[in-house]
Amino acid sequence: MADEKDSGSGSIRRPSWDHPVVATVVLELGGLACSGLVALVGWPFGWLPDTEFVLVVTGVFAIGPAAELYREAGPPRRLAVVAALLALAAVRLLVGAAVNWAFPALADPGVGSLVGYLVAIPIGVAVLAWLLTRAKVA
Repeated sequence: MADEKDSGSGSIRRPSWDHPVVATVVLELGGLACSGLVALVGWPFGWLPDTEFVLVVTGVFAIGPAAELYREAGPPRRLAVVAALLALAAVRLLVGAAVNWAFPALADPGVGSLVGYLVAIPIGVAVLAWLLTRAKVA
């Protein structure tokens, strides 16, 4: 099997993330669920999490597939990372602007920024995975 590797101890291990974009979306949903639980616990005490808190928690949850792709990639991975970060920034700005334009009342609490990042993180991972697999093939 092409995706199995010998870790040096004689055991063969498979990559943790067979489909990194799907895994990223699932992990984002887990991060949002965790943020929702924090909001439910804090709500009776008058504390609700800020948009930045939700972004950090979701980002920490969703970074696993991208980190593993980066770790397993060969030397030409800098260009892939730069391209993924540029894709992430571009999509985040476009989606954030579209949400702020469509729902102007939600622009002040930063909902456009949150939605932009939630859409951009899987796209950035998809660009990273595509460029790294292209580099392996070439």
